[in-house]
Amino acid sequence: MTGVQTCALPISQLDRVTSIFFNLNSAETNEEIQKLAQEISPLLSEFGNDIRLNEQLFKRVKAVWEARKELTLSKEQQMLLEKTYKGFSRNGANLPEEKKSILRDIDKKLSQLSLKFGENVLAETNAFELHITNEEELKGLPESTLEAAADEAKSRNKDGWVFTLNYPSYIPLMTYAENRELRKKMSFAFGSKAFQGNEYDNRENVKQIVRLRQQRAALLGYKTHAHFVLEERMAKSPENVERFLQDLLEKAKPAAEREFTQLANFAKKRDGIEELQKWDSAFYSEKLKQELFELDDEQLKPYFKLENVIDGVFTIAQKL
Repeated sequence: MTGVQTCALPISQLDRVTSIFFNLNSAETNEEIQKLAQEISPLLSEFGNDIRLNEQLFKRVKAVWEARKELTLSKEQQMLLEKTYKGFSRNGANLPEEKKSILRDIDKKLSQLSLKFGENVLAETNAFELHITNEEELKGLPESTLEAAADEAKSRNKDGWVFTLNYPSYIPLMTYAENRELRKKMSFAFGSKAFQGNEYDNRENVKQIVRLRQQRAALLGYKTHAHFVLEERMAKSPENVERFLQDLLEKAKPAAEREFTQLANFAKKRDGIEELQKWDSAFYSEKLKQELFELDDEQLKPYFKLENVIDGVFTIAQKL
């Protein structure tokens, strides 16, 4: 859930309720939900720490952990014990009381800042609209996209078409709109969300989150926040991630450069584009795909309407 550190304990009714609540806050929020989230998030962070930093509870978990070699545990039980113990120890259970207090304060601040960060991005997303009244500017867009944009305009009591930064609106415009200036405007708006020096600017929030994460990691005995997070993941360490990325770069870069050159040449030949920009990539990739493979994603849409997708997912789940 947003901004809340969770420990490796079985999912509770509280986890289920809060996951649904914060999902709504991310996808379909309003002022009332956001106000509740600001109140609830610190409480959840504090509650999580009340469990993880409970000395008596941790003593019982630690006693089982230290006796694990003498116990006859299945692989599943061993994994549960390990995750439960680490859920406590990695989140401050072994700290002295004065450091536990500092940890609580950091976690509370992080929960609020993370929530504020997401709210700012969502507010910027909702605040932007591209209002078009001249249909000539929308050349290339599929009929389904135009219908959705017209419906959006009507919902805002406007004529013509309205495009937003929500993916169902943003992606089709970037993929199909022949009008390069529209694509550029949408690209800049999308890339500058919560980074415009207004009331929703996230730059200071990002700085504070980074500082607090580093303080938290150091408090728990880790070099960086990345070392803390990756310890329990497949990569294990930032050094392994760097090696993987470097290896991936060496292998993938030649192919990426070939594909970029092919795309740039195609854009220049088709429309005289001298320098391919980020707002061009989706559009010309789609056009090149259609030319090379005669494949159009729009033609596949009728087969993937919501009802078909839901039915397919449950059919696969039942078979599994």
